[in-house]
Amino acid sequence: SPKIKHQCSLIFVSDIHLGSNPKKHLEKICGKINTLTYDYLLVGGDLFDSSAFEITDLEPFKTNQEPILFVTGNHEYYVQNHADKVAKLVDYNIRLLDNEAIIIDELNVIGISDNQSSKTQSEIAKSLVRENKFNLLMVHQPSIWASTPESIDLMLSGHTHNGQIFPFNLLVRLQFATVYGTYQKLNSKLYVSSGSGTWGPRMRLGTQNEIVQISLLPKNTN
Repeated sequence: SPKIKHQCSLIFVSDIHLGSNPKKHLEKICGKINTLTYDYLLVGGDLFDSSAFEITDLEPFKTNQEPILFVTGNHEYYVQNHADKVAKLVDYNIRLLDNEAIIIDELNVIGISDNQSSKTQSEIAKSLVRENKFNLLMVHQPSIWASTPESIDLMLSGHTHNGQIFPFNLLVRLQFATVYGTYQKLNSKLYVSSGSGTWGPRMRLGTQNEIVQISLLPKNTN
């Protein structure tokens, strides 16, 4: 991007589903992340999903050296006393972006919470764009891709699990126009992750868990 002057490396994970998945699953994820060189860790929602989740399950995040930015997914809101749990994320080096943006050098990182309509999410995203920055939008579900502002340079989402288990990936494609991988419209890109965990059966068939590393590079405009 011509908006980027210095290379920046991001790690994106989503749908870890602590509660359905044990603490040791997060330990494995953080262990792999710690072998990588990156500037920021982005967590795209559904970090936890049930009352079986304990806030101490987040201890592995304390091994991560770089800042962690987080947006909620749908499952956080299903958990009893979820607001108390979300409020304690700061104790684990996790900053919640609740319909707000944070400027980090050349980046304007916009975080949209999941518990609102797609129309509201799109309106919030539009209000938080900064024209002179690289606008990175993080929102759990990819539903608003078609209505995101043209000024969004990169949108990151999860939620779909890429169907998780064949043939459910075929059914997911009936619900979402963007299910997995990279999409582009004009100068905007979207990446939908298959997620770093599972929900329901702790298995995948025809899909895989992933940790996504993204490099933002300067583009010579001459």
